[in-house]
Amino acid sequence: MNIANKLTVFRVILVPFFVIFMLTDFTDYNRWIAFAIFVIATITDKLDGTIAHKYNMVTNFGKFMDPIADKLLVCSALICLTATGEVPAWVTILIIGREFAISGIRLVAADNDVAIAATWWGKSKTIAQMAMIIIILMNVPALHILGQIVMYVSVVLTVVSLVDYIIKNKNVLVFEDK
Repeated sequence: MNIANKLTVFRVILVPFFVIFMLTDFTDYNRWIAFAIFVIATITDKLDGTIAHKYNMVTNFGKFMDPIADKLLVCSALICLTATGEVPAWVTILIIGREFAISGIRLVAADNDVAIAATWWGKSKTIAQMAMIIIILMNVPALHILGQIVMYVSVVLTVVSLVDYIIKNKNVLVFEDK
């Protein structure tokens, strides 16, 4: 369990705390605490990948858990923001549906000993989604339109990255049964 993997696990541990502060009224500062937790989790996402690659700490655990931690964080935030009425349900469903589709393709690929690397589109989609969530979490009226613009950019990148992923990996979907 190296430092990069510990950061990934830490990100997973932060998710329930984020959800608790988003959906309860412990204090007048719940929203800002949830915002801080999300930002810290986002920073750990960047840090764990940088550390793993820079110091040759890439592990199978990290390859498996890092995308799960990202999906858990983003999906939890989107569900909370849908529950609070700040993100339309269709946006959340589209983004989560894309994640299920990609995970399914990756499972089929892994079953056929094919490794699928993340693409520029997928990475851009993740950055846009995290930026959208951060802007919306800030709940600053002056940033409302920016949040809406970034939300639609996220939707476009979600769809484009899914189509790109399917096109680039269509061979994975036509393997014969073993």
